[in-house]
Parts: sequence; C-alpha cells; structure tokens
Amino acid sequence: MFISVLELFKIGIGPSSSHTMGPMVAASDFRNRIQTLAETTIVDPDLHVRCILKGSLAFTGKGHAADRAVTLGLHGYSPEGLAEQSVNELMERLWNGRLITLSETLSVKFSAAIDVVFDRSQPLPQHPNGMIFELLDGSGKTILSETYFSIGGGFVNTLAEISNLDAPLKMESASSCPYPFDSADSMVKMADDSGLSIATLKRLNEHTKMTDTALNQGLDALWRAMQICLEKGLVVEGILPGSLKLPRRAKALFKQLQDAPSEANLNDWLCAYAMAVNEENAAGHMVVTAPTNGAAGVIPAVLYYLVHHEGGTLEQVREFLLTAAAVGGIIKHRSSISGAEVGCQGEVGSAAAMAAAGLCAVRGGSPQQIENAAEIALEHHLGMTCDPVGGLVQVPCIERNGFGAIKAVTAASLAKRGSGIHFMPLDGCIAAMKQTGLEMSVKFKETSLGGLAVSITEC
Repeated sequence: MFISVLELFKIGIGPSSSHTMGPMVAASDFRNRIQTLAETTIVDPDLHVRCILKGSLAFTGKGHAADRAVTLGLHGYSPEGLAEQSVNELMERLWNGRLITLSETLSVKFSAAIDVVFDRSQPLPQHPNGMIFELLDGSGKTILSETYFSIGGGFVNTLAEISNLDAPLKMESASSCPYPFDSADSMVKMADDSGLSIATLKRLNEHTKMTDTALNQGLDALWRAMQICLEKGLVVEGILPGSLKLPRRAKALFKQLQDAPSEANLNDWLCAYAMAVNEENAAGHMVVTAPTNGAAGVIPAVLYYLVHHEGGTLEQVREFLLTAAAVGGIIKHRSSISGAEVGCQGEVGSAAAMAAAGLCAVRGGSPQQIENAAEIALEHHLGMTCDPVGGLVQVPCIERNGFGAIKAVTAASLAKRGSGIHFMPLDGCIAAMKQTGLEMSVKFKETSLGGLAVSITEC
C-alpha cells in the first residue's frame, strides 16, 4: 500500500475530518457529477438536491457541522480552499439560499435546513459514516444518486469503491515504490536491510509521485499551517461554538506559563499547545488533519515543543513528519483512524503513536526503537471510546489531545532508553486496536449515545 504524507496530513477546516471535511469533499464530488450529467443530457429545469446522512453522521453530524459542510461542498467549496476564509460569514449567506448555481445556465434547488436529512435509522452496512446524495426531478423521481462514506482523516469512498475493497481504504499500490512496506515488521526489516532510516524509506517512496523539492515544499507548508493554527489558538479567547458554551482555556494557560516559566513543566507546555490547536478546530478554523481533526493537536504540540524548547531544526521537522506518516499509513492500512469505526483509540491513539515515532526518530532512535515508541503510545490508548458530549469536539476531545501529546513524548523517551527489543510488536497492537473497535458498542463510536455523552444532566 502507499499513502502519501501529503494525503495523510491535509490542511482543511474544523471541527471534524470525518464529519466536516469528508462530507464537504463528497458534496463537491456530487456537484461535479451533476455538472457532467448536464453536459450530456437534457435535464429537467426543476431539479432538486437532497443529502441523507446516516449512522454516526446522523447522530453527531449537527454538532460537527456536517450540514454546513454539505452546503459548502454543493456550492463548490473545498476544505483547503476555506482554510483562510471566514466560514461563518460565508455560511450566513449560503444557509438561507434556495439555489445552487452550477453554471450560467443551470441551477438546482437546495435548502440546507430542509434538504440535509439526519437519518438515525439503521446505518449503512459498509461503514458508520454514510451519505446518500440524490438529484431529483420536478416529480420527485431520482435521476442521479451516489452513496459516499467518510472513512476518517477527510478520506472519502463511494459505494462502488468501498464494496470492492477488503477494508474501507482507498490507497495506491506500492508496487512502484522502492520500499513497499505494508506492516511495521516489514518497515523495520527494510530499514535494517538497506541501512536507511524510516524517514528516508518514506521519502524515497514519495519520490515515485513527486520531486524532492515538491515534497519538501509540501512538508514545510504543513508545518507552517500547524504553527499558524497553534499560535492563533494561544492568543484567542471567548466562548466556543455549540450548546456547551465552553470558554477557551489555552490562552490563559499559556500566559501562566509565560509569566512563571520556572514553575512550568513539559506537560504544561504540551497541554497548552495541543489545546490551542483543538480549540481552533472546535471553532471551525484552519487545522491540519494529523491524522484527523479530532486528534489534530497531538503532533503539532510535540513538534512545537521540539522546535521552540529544544532547538529542533526544519530538517528534523521533515524527518518527524515523514516518520510519523510511515507509521500512520500502516495504522490506516491495517486498522482505522476513524473514531466512528474504532473509537478514539483510532484518532488520538494513532496520533500519539505517530508523534512518538517521529520524536524518537529525530532524537536518534533506531528503527526498532521507533517502532517500539509507536507501539507504547498506541498500546496505552487501546479501548479509548469516542463519546463527545453534545456531539461536539470539545469534551473530552480538547484535553484528550494534551494527554495524547504527553503519552507520545513519554513513549518516545521510554523507547529511546531501551534496546528496541520488546514483547508486543506494533503490528500486534494495531490488530488489537482493530479487534477492539469491532467489538466496541456503537454507543462509544462517535454517536454520543454512551459514556461521557450521557453522563451529564442538563438543567
């Protein structure tokens, strides 16, 4: 399998990669299909678009702005294109509209408040994050339909694609790659046999798709976006969107640390940085999937600490991201990074494993130590549920990213002090995560039907 570092890490907007970015991508694709149909077919002038959200998207899509995302996508917007825009101002105009303009001569009816349907009945069997888009004529007859699945990290499959795969993945064959590892074991073996670092293996595989210059530019753009997001989160205060009315806390925490740095410890800084990112995500602002929006704060927090407290270099940032992507790709290939599929162990757990591997690498860890670091971090997130209160990415998600960053640094440190020889392999830990996710009740997989989500009595 091959998944590019520039696909695993994507610049987009919050609050959710699977519930916001995925539906936006799917809606944009359906818009393109309507345009293609109109080019070859005489279509009814009285056209109407409808989107039916299923499964987890139906239960927590409102809190994750899935309806807004569908609206934006149908109007031709993409997550990356909105990263620097004021989405709230744009939505005020689009939400009350009644038409989607596809060209100078073609418009279709669409009312966001009515035509995005949250269907909480039986979910689609292929994946918990399903969406059905329909184009109806004046009589209500369906003339175009497509089913999509948002599989985590902003990745989307159609029904045909997901039905033809053994797992809900859409990856390229690695046959053209010089180092086509598809497991942690094969990755470490290839590194040992070649004498190359894991980051170098990943870089050489990327060269089959892009030049080294393009790769570095992409990595640097990701790091800039991570820093911008984090630093914005450190200076903004106010109330986060949604029913919980929670105040931002990162700015006040950061100021305490700045005012008394001698009293601050590693954990304090990591929490401030991670929470800053996830407060920006909860506000619907620019964020980098790392590997998802819900877990977007872990890797930037660890990287920011490395650069701003330990003097990390740009080359180390690139090495970190390439190593993290190598591990993240294996996790995605062999299990899932979707909270709706395996719970938060697949989001914050995966992010912590990726961050631990990246940090261990830049600190001079061997391939065996890097694999061990990732395993330690993931192991201590096994069984973690996704039970967002109010269907929002605020409780427990914001603090959870801080603790994910702390576990990542701890795992990297512990692995670096060891020989790399350890009992539980990363591949075994990933398999355990997948099986745990399969056996986990749907209540704990981003539906807000269990756990913390039902433990608060609202007065």
